[in-house]
Amino acid sequence: MSASYTEFVRRKLLKVPPTGMERVPALSGSLFPHQQDLTQWALRRGRAAIFADTGLGKTRIEIEWAKHVACATGGRVLILAPLAVSRQTVAEGETMGVRVVEVREQGDGQDARIHITNYERLHKFTTNDYAGVVLDESSIIKHHDAKTFSRLTDAFDRHAWRLCATATPAPNDYAELGTHAEFLGICSRAEMLSEYFVHDGGETQKWRLKGHARGAFWAWVASWGALVKRPSDLGHDDSGYNLPPLTVINHEVASPPEEVAAMGMLFAPVAAGLMERRQARSRSVGSRVAAVAEMVNASADPWVVWCELNSESEALTRAIPDAVEVRGSQSIDDKESRLASFASGASRVIVTKPSIAGFGLNWQHASHMAFVGVNDSWESYYQAVRRCWRFGQRSPVEVHVFASDAEGNVVANLQRKEEEARAMGEQLAAMTGASVRANVLGSIRDTNSYAPTSEMEIPAWLRQ
Repeated sequence: MSASYTEFVRRKLLKVPPTGMERVPALSGSLFPHQQDLTQWALRRGRAAIFADTGLGKTRIEIEWAKHVACATGGRVLILAPLAVSRQTVAEGETMGVRVVEVREQGDGQDARIHITNYERLHKFTTNDYAGVVLDESSIIKHHDAKTFSRLTDAFDRHAWRLCATATPAPNDYAELGTHAEFLGICSRAEMLSEYFVHDGGETQKWRLKGHARGAFWAWVASWGALVKRPSDLGHDDSGYNLPPLTVINHEVASPPEEVAAMGMLFAPVAAGLMERRQARSRSVGSRVAAVAEMVNASADPWVVWCELNSESEALTRAIPDAVEVRGSQSIDDKESRLASFASGASRVIVTKPSIAGFGLNWQHASHMAFVGVNDSWESYYQAVRRCWRFGQRSPVEVHVFASDAEGNVVANLQRKEEEARAMGEQLAAMTGASVRANVLGSIRDTNSYAPTSEMEIPAWLRQ
């Protein structure tokens, strides 16, 4: 890297100085060492993002951060969370001795310093009444439409205290990093792209990280965002954070013979494009649902059943007698009630979409999962799987993926993306590890161990 480019990056990093505490008070002893490190760093930064893998305790970090911000400012902190996550956070606060109150509109919980509500209820609050904000499972902000994202950034653009917390992003998911940088007031997504990226060919929507800027870009990200996949990334012991085995079983469901015959074919033609794939998926709803229902009904264990189409959701709920369905047309209260019913064990099976319940929920009580179908979004699939396969899960997890024989290589594409993400994740960890440790821990110690292998002969003049 040239000296001039290094100097440019140094100046860029200085544009957004920390807005937090110079001296962080003593933190709760209930936090694990890596959680303490991340909380201290976020409090020093003031505006920060914690990209920590599922199960590393982001909720505890958020609560501790909010507690100290409220104490330092004398104001309140608002936590925004996905559906049904609020109750989990309130319960987690109780275990830490911190009061977190679930609120639904302005004026609720006036005797509490930490409020939590769903993203869907943001419009019911006057955000200037809060000293700080936490975006729980903040990766969902990139899935919101431009109007919703603008509402979030406009609502908190003057707040010195902003914390984003979500799982580690896919290494090439620059859109997610851009939206986080923009919400935190680091820079706009357009500025990030113009400084570190170039277009490939004539495709103006595809960006490639400049080769010479790769190291500088991730060092810049690490100055405001901590990417942590395991405690050892910060020099701590990984004991207790080893995940149980995960087994993914693919099931190919044959297309209905009568439909194949109606097309004048002996075998189901493999879909060549997105439209044909959707048609193939629609034609095979009945057979895929029947296969999933047979497996789930033969079990007495809790199951999570993921779908993409409303027709799949409706058919699954009819075919699985003790299933509770969570769908987009239901009211917020109804969705939360049904999600809580499954989380508590009152309902054995839940049928829903990754877009509704794929973020933030802790379902370690379940270790069986089925996808009645999948799309090409590896992130959606990954987040859905991690509702059960996460730190704290004590049983091996089984994931069953059902797809029509006419859907083509959708499952193979998903597996390819998973392998690519794993490999790129390791590269990212190696690339950002030193920068993250330097920013979070404040310094990096380079040491050389001394292991003598031969006796030293003392000079004669020293022996006199």
